[in-house]
Amino acid sequence: MGTARLLSIHVHPVKAFRGLSPREAVVEPWGLAGDRRWALIDDGGKVVTQRQQPRLAQAAAELLPGGGVRLSAPGHEPLAVSVPEPVSTLTLEIFRDKVEGVPADASAHRWCSAFLGADVRLVHLDDPAVRRPVDPQFALPGETVSLADGYPLLLTTTASLDALNALVARGPHAAEGPLPMDRFRANVVVEGTEAWAEDGWSRVAIGDSVFRVAKPCGRCVVTTTDQRTTRRGKEPLFTLGRHRRLDGRLIFGQNLVPLTLGTLRVGDPVRVLG
Repeated sequence: MGTARLLSIHVHPVKAFRGLSPREAVVEPWGLAGDRRWALIDDGGKVVTQRQQPRLAQAAAELLPGGGVRLSAPGHEPLAVSVPEPVSTLTLEIFRDKVEGVPADASAHRWCSAFLGADVRLVHLDDPAVRRPVDPQFALPGETVSLADGYPLLLTTTASLDALNALVARGPHAAEGPLPMDRFRANVVVEGTEAWAEDGWSRVAIGDSVFRVAKPCGRCVVTTTDQRTTRRGKEPLFTLGRHRRLDGRLIFGQNLVPLTLGTLRVGDPVRVLG
């Protein structure tokens, strides 16, 4: 594979909000520390993402000591939100999973609802060790995940993005390219591989941490959303549909589950173990 290395790390404290790009991040069993421990839910308890509300790409959440978040968005005063005491929980629905979460205080609900112009609540996943198992079809016993779509980490590679952009450039929607990596909302971005090499990985080490490659990542309409303007186009789903279709899903990136913990640092070597 050559000299593959970790190019960047991405943590999304509130699901669907703009991510952070720290130089290092602690690997926990259910994902990177601070990643997707918060989410918005609608009045029916369903998690709200950029699928329904592309404007969430313009909101940001900074991690605060102790696990809280500082919310910010254009035209709104920033708001610091503390981790709520788990005195009571409510049930939220994320895809087919029913998960218990702890609601934030009323000021957070008002802030988020005002930003979106819709009635939403901010909730915190207090105990990811027990709240939500990984899809048993692709999990080992005891594996859990935060409020990410389905798996603790998502890995993408720059070589595969370059290959995808080359395909986009030859298609009918070439004017939409080249697409940036932030469309794919990965946790770890690797450079120095061959295009699509990650399709054949089953175990990979990044620095001192080892990960199991659970399955390819099926992509959705969020990838068509410009993360700066929130406008949507046809790509990359049009091109993925032509060239990267597997079992009815449009594939880009690989879902990872930690096997050993540690700290990831930008520049860490990436080694394929199987």
